[in-house]
Order: sequence, then C-alpha cells, then structure tokens
Amino acid sequence: MKVLFIDNVHPILEERLLNMGFKCEHDYTSNRETILDKLPNYEGLVIRSRITVDKEFLGATNKLKFIARSGAGVENIDCKEAKKRNIHLISAPEGNRQAVGEHTLGMILSLFNKLSLGDKEIRFGKWSREANRGIELSGKTIGIIGYGNMGKAFAKCLAGFDCEVLAYSKSTTNISDDYVRGSSLENIQNKADIISFHTPYNESTHHYLNENFIEKMGRPFYVINTARGKVVHTDALVKGLKSKKILGACLDVLEYEKTCFENMFDNDMPDNFQYLVSSPKVLLSPHVAGWTIESYKKLSSVLADKIEALYNL
Repeated sequence: MKVLFIDNVHPILEERLLNMGFKCEHDYTSNRETILDKLPNYEGLVIRSRITVDKEFLGATNKLKFIARSGAGVENIDCKEAKKRNIHLISAPEGNRQAVGEHTLGMILSLFNKLSLGDKEIRFGKWSREANRGIELSGKTIGIIGYGNMGKAFAKCLAGFDCEVLAYSKSTTNISDDYVRGSSLENIQNKADIISFHTPYNESTHHYLNENFIEKMGRPFYVINTARGKVVHTDALVKGLKSKKILGACLDVLEYEKTCFENMFDNDMPDNFQYLVSSPKVLLSPHVAGWTIESYKKLSSVLADKIEALYNL
C-alpha cells in the first residue's frame, strides 16, 4: 500500500509504516492541482492543514483507503464525503491533549498573575508591584465547554487548585468523573468565573461565544479559547471586554487565522484584532497549545497505532 505525506510530521510515523510494509512518499511543496493529479497512485494520505480535503479532492481517486491527520480536529476534511467513499479518517487527539491541558492552565495562570505584563515592564526599567498584583485561581468556578480529550486533560491539570469544575458536552450526558461535575450549559453560565472552550469546530460551534452567550452569563467572567478561532465571535468578545462583562481573555486561536493571518500586522489590521493586541486584559499565543516537543512525536505515534490496529498488522 502506498502512502503520500503532503505535510511534514514526526518521522516516527513513516518509520513505523515502513515496518508495517507500506511504501511512503512525500510531497510537501506542490500545489493542490499537482497533488490531485498524483493522488490516484495512493491508498493512504497523511496531512496536517496545508490542503483542504473537500469533495473535489476526494473525488480525484477511487483508491484512497485512509486519511491520517496529525492533529485533533478533522474540520479541514469533508467527513461526510469520506464516509460515503468508505475512507477511514484517523486523527490523533490523544497525542496532544496533555499539551493543550497544560497550555490552557498556563495561559489563565499567566493572565491572572500578569506575568507577561510584569515581564515587559521590568525589561523597560519599570518596577511596579501594586499594579501587578494578581488573583488566585483557587476558589474559582470553571466551566469547560466540550469534554473530549482536550477538556478532560485541562480538567485533570486543574486538580489541586481547589476549583469547582463544571463540564458541558452536547454529545454526552453523563460526564461526571474524578475531575469535573457534569452540568447543564445554563448552570455553567449562571455560576462560572471562567469559560474554557474545548469543542471541535463545526456548524453548531461556529460563534459559540456570541453576544447571546455573553448576555446569559450570570457574572463577569474570563474566556479561554484553545479550540478553534471561529468558536469565538471576535466582535462579541471585544464588545464584552469593553463593557467589562468579560474580564479577560486567553486566546491561542483567532477567528482571523484562515482569512488574513499573514497580513494581520500590516496597516490593514482588523480593528478588533488591534484591540486584542493592545489590551492588557488579553493574552495571546500563536495556535501552539497542542504543539510541544513531546506532542509532535506523540501525534505520529498515535496515528501509527491506529493504522496498525485498522489493518491488524
């Protein structure tokens, strides 16, 4: 079976596929049209996010048996069309869930303790202790929206902080465990001091955080988004920050990523992004919550495990 890698992943995946008897080839630079032309030669495909695997893409071949995505989500794949064509979709949320959990915790601790602001001030010769007085995570109520691999990892990281952790999942009802208590969304909105999003991105989660969501929150709150940028409606977020209904935000992902990320820092920077960049109440990171030294390897190992199990090798 021949497998085409169109994105660079940790080499352990190729090593293990070769040991299973697969033939592996790479094309990390060709455009979509060139990839479509050569796709009929392969039964397997390894991707990250470089090329969208839509209906046209999947229709270019009848030989494809599986698509392995080095990452958690599969929103860049037409899942319905893949299922229709009996193509197995393999993702690896188990590979970067710990990274996401730790990054999420790190962001809210950094925001609460003004670590980024204090660091910048000291580097410019300003020593301001009172203005950098932090707040404690202990005693806060945290609402986790989406309780899959990432939500569970964050909840586990919170153990020991003496927080009340509530979780809501649209697809699962009985989600109480050692780390969270399952809750209705309404109860979370009524009680939470912090909302952390860990949902996949699809039609039902598009702009999950919007003006209506914010209005239903029972108290001023903090937002964390390490899921997908479009889960949060930036206009509503900025409006909430300005009104102080939202006290602060930790954003590893941005709504603008797919449309204008490469141009965000020129003179045409969107006004709302400019607000986020300039606000001391906002902490930003460049979509790296699941991207650690360890997760880079673990993602490929998980994919190899799943492919091995799929073909009973």
